Amino acid sequence: MDYYKATIGINPPEDWVRDILAARLAEIGFESFIETGSGLEGFIPVVHFDEDEVNQQLLLFEKDFNFTCSFELIKSKNWNEEWEKNYFKPLVIAGECLVRAPFHKEYPACKYEIVIEPNMAFGTGNHETTAMMLEAILKENLIGKSVLDMGCGTGILGILASQRGAGHITAIDIDEWSVKGTRENMIRNNIHNLTVKKGDADLLGSEHYDLILANIQKNVLLNDLPSYTQCLNPNGKIFMSGFYLEDLPDIKKTTESLGLSEAGYSCRNNWVAATFTKKDAP
Repeated sequence: MDYYKATIGINPPEDWVRDILAARLAEIGFESFIETGSGLEGFIPVVHFDEDEVNQQLLLFEKDFNFTCSFELIKSKNWNEEWEKNYFKPLVIAGECLVRAPFHKEYPACKYEIVIEPNMAFGTGNHETTAMMLEAILKENLIGKSVLDMGCGTGILGILASQRGAGHITAIDIDEWSVKGTRENMIRNNIHNLTVKKGDADLLGSEHYDLILANIQKNVLLNDLPSYTQCLNPNGKIFMSGFYLEDLPDIKKTTESLGLSEAGYSCRNNWVAATFTKKDAP
């Protein structure tokens, strides 16, 4: 699949504008983002690209900010080169987990090591949401537990869950790139207890899980939370991210209506990763 890369300069380059703009672009089909010193780069499948829609998003901020925007066609075979050019560097999470690409030659030794082949899927650990989710997994006792990874991206969260001793992981994503990338990354990291499926929450049936991982947009989370709750075991947990601090009240309102209790959250650059638990059956 071919993609367009949108290079957007923001003046002045405020972080909060970049984050909000990325969220709005994601709603119109953009799948991946790279932060730059002057703004961001976003990637969208050619079939979903509409330059007028991009410009409409920029107009929302025109009173206070100036933008420059250019577009470049990126052939699928050049995606790794694009990431190398944009300095996808080895990343260490919480001093324990190394995330690197196969092309990295120098990197520190860590207790856990995840090798991710960059592609059009989201999830290399460089974004705050992925990093916070990885940190949450590192703190959780997963020995023998069943795990569901919704919106799995590159499969990075499920891979760490496996390395942390999970019994079985089911990974689901609506994007074909993500399904393909997760399967390849499973092999690359010698993971044998992870099943990958293409689709959304409609795939959730009679299976039940001790832990659900969901690093997805706010609207998707709100829509799918009933399905997550239904397949969560009593005393099970949901780790969620992909939304902003100001979105947390809406998330909590929905989780409370479903009988879930908040068990804490972390915040980084206004992005949130929150934990919710399901009460034991009476």
